[in-house]
Amino acid sequence: MENVHLAGEEEDLYSGYNDYNPTFDSEELENDVGFQQAVRTSHGRRPPVSTYYSSTFDPLGQSKGPAPSLEAKNEDTPEEKIKILEKKVNDLIEESCMAQSIGALQLALEKAKEAGRKERALVRQREQSGNADHINLDLTYSVLLNLANQYANNEMYPEALNSYQVIVKNKMFSNAGRLKVNMANIYVKQKNYPKAIKFYRMALDQISNAHKEMRIKIMQNIGVVFVRMGQYSDAITSFEHIMSESPNIKTGFNLILCYYAIGDRERMKKAFQKLISVPLGIDDEDKYIPSNDDTDSSMVIEAIKNDKLHQMERDLKVLAEKYIMTAAKLIAPAIETSFATGFDWCVDMVKNSQYVELANDLEINKAITYLRQKDFNQAVETLKTFEKKDSRVKSAAATNLSFLYFLEKDYDQADRYADLAMTADRYNPAALINKGNTVFVKQDYEKAAEFYKEALRNDSSCTEALYNLGLTYKKLNRLEEALDCFLKLHAILRNSAQVMYQLANLYPTDKKYPQQAIEWLIQVLSVTHTDPQALAKLGELYDGEGDKSQAFQYYYESFRYFPSNIDVIEWLGAYYIETQFCEKAIQYFERATLIQPTQVKWQLMVASCYRRSGENDSFLYLSWHINIACLRFLVRLCTDMGLKEVQDYATKLKKAEKMKEIKEQRVKSGREGSARGRRESREGSAGSADSGHSSNSTKGERLSAKMRSLPGSNEPYEASSPKEIDASYVDPLGPQMERPKTGAKRRVEDDDFADEELGDDLLPE
Repeated sequence: MENVHLAGEEEDLYSGYNDYNPTFDSEELENDVGFQQAVRTSHGRRPPVSTYYSSTFDPLGQSKGPAPSLEAKNEDTPEEKIKILEKKVNDLIEESCMAQSIGALQLALEKAKEAGRKERALVRQREQSGNADHINLDLTYSVLLNLANQYANNEMYPEALNSYQVIVKNKMFSNAGRLKVNMANIYVKQKNYPKAIKFYRMALDQISNAHKEMRIKIMQNIGVVFVRMGQYSDAITSFEHIMSESPNIKTGFNLILCYYAIGDRERMKKAFQKLISVPLGIDDEDKYIPSNDDTDSSMVIEAIKNDKLHQMERDLKVLAEKYIMTAAKLIAPAIETSFATGFDWCVDMVKNSQYVELANDLEINKAITYLRQKDFNQAVETLKTFEKKDSRVKSAAATNLSFLYFLEKDYDQADRYADLAMTADRYNPAALINKGNTVFVKQDYEKAAEFYKEALRNDSSCTEALYNLGLTYKKLNRLEEALDCFLKLHAILRNSAQVMYQLANLYPTDKKYPQQAIEWLIQVLSVTHTDPQALAKLGELYDGEGDKSQAFQYYYESFRYFPSNIDVIEWLGAYYIETQFCEKAIQYFERATLIQPTQVKWQLMVASCYRRSGENDSFLYLSWHINIACLRFLVRLCTDMGLKEVQDYATKLKKAEKMKEIKEQRVKSGREGSARGRRESREGSAGSADSGHSSNSTKGERLSAKMRSLPGSNEPYEASSPKEIDASYVDPLGPQMERPKTGAKRRVEDDDFADEELGDDLLPE
């Protein structure tokens, strides 16, 4: 202890650690003038070198000159050629794998084939050099396995199976039997299920019990293949074995599906209980809550709470919840006499498991099931039970209630529950959308736009809010902002016909851009080929551009898919009149007569077409019918109003009916004469003489059948709406008849295309 030196409190333990004697500083000797002078002066007084030394003093070896160059390797030797070739094969395998990783499957296959050729050349090289015993089996295995995998990736299944077979049959490759799993997977893709089962079982026989996890996965594949084959009992055997040895979520869900397929209620319940008791091996989320006291611990938690491991845990939990929810919705109607009782049983089971939070979601799904069954009252009652629950569940239930009341057009209740949902969770975008919808129907568009924008701030991917915001800007006549909203929405929903139709509908408001509207409507038709409203709109735009042939094409296609659009029917009839094909226009105006039987103008148009086409008998016959119908209405109208003209109209009606009776008698006699003439046709005397009567009678019968749709004398009088009467109509009996306006600029409203402008979807199931 006498030699132990204890440091004082003020002593520096590390003092002098970096101190050194400058004498030993050899790096600066070259620049030290004194040292260099001493060397030069003392060197002259040194004794001569002894003869025992054969060289001068040269500690640095400077007098020897540069070192000789390294001896170059001789690449012509067999050993070097083999090494170079092996390196090329390994490089090709690596390049093939890298190409596969980026999706270049064809390039990966080419590299794998080239690696196979190089490897065979390598084997020949070894045999020629007498080193056949030193063949690299690992390299051969790698080449064949990679080639088989690339064949399978390129869906060249026969070639892949051949390559796998080469490996499996070679006894020199250890554990090659496992590749029978790959071969079985190919047979599954080829839907050759019996052979797939055979190879899965062969692989299972060659894998020892030590590899438990691999055996479980193969058993799971066997069960899935049995399901595809419809052999549910065999599948159940596989899944039950897995659930007893190493239970997991997917197998538990598959087992429930099999029990559901065979209709076993009790085993469905047991399988559901097993499913919710499967351990996930996930740590409690509370461990990721930082502590205020321990700074170091908080930093560690901050670093790991968003790492890949935690993300994997979250994904596993989400997957488990999805399977449990789906299983509950599936078996609830099957395990009890009613789906409500089944849902209640599932909810009770979930409440007693590790998935307590799912119980509320199941209750909401119960309400949604009521909706699908059109039982709105039960759905509302179920959702109202959540008003006193925690904020998240309360917000979800109130959002759905607001949506239901909005669909029923009870906007006050919809507004009330939208406020309740927002109070429970202000960041719920669905609640904000529902609130905006209730404000929208009250025509407070500025306020509605604010709610939609707030929903977008909370969830930038909320397409419903963006769509409704575009409609709101359209109502406010802020067309540039509306166009911007729908263009953004189109970038998200590339194939949405509703969005493209709204874009097309924005352009015609500016007469300078009809071509853009046409292009958007053509895109709509590329998605929905048979939409009659889009076809009619295209016809209207082309008609406005003066392109009658294109307009006719689209109007005709619209009529094919929806032959009840009166505007389309009117345009087509007028088009045929304009192009002097009056006989073709008749069928369209007759259809209009069936759609609007109280509109006299359609019968008048039919009569005019008969006159223009030269069918005077048909024209006269139809005109009488129209005249009689009009006189009947006039008599009834004047009688109701107490006008003195009623007697005049009644007299004219009697005369018209008498003339009609005379005409029908002539038609009847002509029909009888025609029949008599056919009986006497053997003598060849009257066949051609009565042909005119037969033709007239046929036309009379056809027109009589059509005129049965006209109102009778005892039918009530119906006033026609002013907007349904064409202002351009002139009496067709006169020589100055005008055809109906072609291409009438009927404005297409938003709800002409989609009746779900403001409807917000229910929460995702």
